[in-house]
Amino acid sequence: MCGIAGIGDYTCDFTLEEGVYRKKGNDMIRAIKHRGPDDDGVYISQNIMFAHARLAVIDVEKGKQPMTVKMGEYSYTICYNGEIYNYEDIRKDLEQRGIKFVTQSDTEVVLRAYIFYGVQFVNRLNGIFAIAIYDEREGRLMLFRDRMGVKPLYYTKKEQRVVFASEIKALFASGEIMPEADCNTFIEIFSTGPATTPGSGVFKNVSEVLPGYMLIFSRAGIRHEPYWQLKAYGHHENYEETLSHTRELLVDSIKRQMMSDVPLCTLLSGGVDSSLVSFVAAHMCKKKNTRLTTYSFDYIDNNKYFKPSNFQPGEDAPYVKTMADYLDTEHKYLFCDSKTLYECLYKAVDARDLPGMADVDSSLLYFASQIKKNHTVCLSGECADEIFGGYPWFLDEECMKNRRFPWSKDIELRKNLVNSDIVTNDDIDTYTRCVYESTIADTPVLFDEDEMAKKERMMTYLNIKWFMQTLLKRKDMMTMASGLEVRVPFADHRLVEYVYNVPWSMKYNNNVVKSLLRDAFRGAIPDEVLYRRKSPYPKTYNPEYEQILKDALLERITDVASPLRRILNVKNVMELINGESNYTRPWFGQLMAGPQTLAYLIQIDYWLVKHGIRV
Repeated sequence: MCGIAGIGDYTCDFTLEEGVYRKKGNDMIRAIKHRGPDDDGVYISQNIMFAHARLAVIDVEKGKQPMTVKMGEYSYTICYNGEIYNYEDIRKDLEQRGIKFVTQSDTEVVLRAYIFYGVQFVNRLNGIFAIAIYDEREGRLMLFRDRMGVKPLYYTKKEQRVVFASEIKALFASGEIMPEADCNTFIEIFSTGPATTPGSGVFKNVSEVLPGYMLIFSRAGIRHEPYWQLKAYGHHENYEETLSHTRELLVDSIKRQMMSDVPLCTLLSGGVDSSLVSFVAAHMCKKKNTRLTTYSFDYIDNNKYFKPSNFQPGEDAPYVKTMADYLDTEHKYLFCDSKTLYECLYKAVDARDLPGMADVDSSLLYFASQIKKNHTVCLSGECADEIFGGYPWFLDEECMKNRRFPWSKDIELRKNLVNSDIVTNDDIDTYTRCVYESTIADTPVLFDEDEMAKKERMMTYLNIKWFMQTLLKRKDMMTMASGLEVRVPFADHRLVEYVYNVPWSMKYNNNVVKSLLRDAFRGAIPDEVLYRRKSPYPKTYNPEYEQILKDALLERITDVASPLRRILNVKNVMELINGESNYTRPWFGQLMAGPQTLAYLIQIDYWLVKHGIRV
């Protein structure tokens, strides 16, 4: 993975002020150098500046960027972040058509595929990517984002100029835009946050290229159009055939995503998703006479304070040990203490550029920094629950009746905490209803499906477009802050497309949650893990951590200079601080409850101060 950035403008000549634009490129890359610590480069032409920070994974010696290929009189230049898992297949096809290559990198394959196939080249890619290509012949700058939105890509349009980057902070580093809030900023933060509306960058004039879309910028202006969209179609395979097809797609995805010229590991929580990824990866390693390294996360003294609940039914540690022993992996247990977890809340905002998932973010940020000491590439079990229906709200009829996001169906807490002079209750109700209904209306369905089948598709689509995007953004920003590349085999678009169109009766066969996935791998891993009840990403239950949060939030909310006082209802915040600990009232799904709400408010305060945002 890498960091990309650039500027496009057809009204001026960058080569006449090369020093100015080279500095802008270097400043932008410096802001996201953590994404690519191995190398960097800046490219300048008449109307384009590209900048790149490289994390070398494939063809370490020759895959430098920005990369330019000249064909006849015209040049084609690419600046790219991601991995193309089928690049060798594309390369072979191009070689058979007479195309010559000078490197072994997937970057050159992507660029020459564009030159040969045109914009439709992107439909041939299997991978995760944010790609910028400048086509001198056509006079256009194109941005492409992968189908599932695994890799981020932000942009802003300023008069006749487009500025883009992997992270928002690089947009600000360009000097072309300043961090500001607009009327939607606080509505986003308190209505749907930490989720963001598709396409929104939350800051004023900051947008995000949508997953599966391409942005085309030329003298004629800017176009934003899809090259891929999820589609509904009929399913005609029986259960056994469906199990076989599901298993084949997932195994192929995992195998493809193990390509790397640098050390690779997996995350192993002891849940079914990460266990299956580790199972396939471990067998691949054994074929190469190597041993897979796996990592798990927990908190110091969590075994002392953990209390089972509907949101967190059990601890991970026993299942982690079962799987590590079963697969004979070199397993490493990582632990975090309360003080470090709190301190990383601020670093997590720095990484994400926005308030995020509180300690769900900060813990991953810390753990990724520890993994990076020994590994550069990691495979994760993220995204399985959104695709296979693993969350409890998939079966919650109340969610569909209330027409609210199932992970935030109780928005009273949000209403109570925000100052109505900043965001009113009507603002929150109207906005959440609007973006919910908009997503539901876009759900791909078959015209002859019954209402229950359509509702099941709607719930899956909501999760893919919102909840999964939030987790993917968290995964990318928190891990790339340390230059750790995390891959997500369950987000392979082929698997997503296929499973989306499998009937719910198969996904929930015999009333077993995610039975399609579990039954597809029956006998591969121990049943106690394969049929384990879902347990989300671990949180600390140490009262010391919650007290640190209460003290920190109290200090801010009582400080007359704090911007937090202007946007929050101080009385209600004080009641939250002084109230009893609550791990069961969610702010955001199973991941963010009482302590995480406190931490989220602390992150908002830090974010406001850091960026000098006026309320």
